[in-house]
Amino acid sequence: MKKLPEDFVYLKDMYEDAYFPEVLVDKLRDILKEVVVFIEEGNRSQQEIQDVLDETVTKINELQEEFELNDSEIETVARESIAQTVSEILHYFRIDIDIEEALRERDW
Repeated sequence: MKKLPEDFVYLKDMYEDAYFPEVLVDKLRDILKEVVVFIEEGNRSQQEIQDVLDETVTKINELQEEFELNDSEIETVARESIAQTVSEILHYFRIDIDIEEALRERDW
């Protein structure tokens, strides 16, 4: 089964910006890795992948308060970094889900 390369870079812009606490970016990365594991296990149904993406985005939504407590927030750079990472994952695995649809549950 196809695996994401070990050197795949998650949330590059967030890691490069000190505004985002690294421990919280790590939490975001780990949430996104759950999607990758699901896909790598051979799940190819677009609906099932979308369901996992919805759950993933809900988990990210729940992190907003933690970001705020650390004088940060999921704002423009974060939104773009999350979208870029998800887009790259979907592209790598050749999953045809539009990024707006993939992140449809976001409230950030």
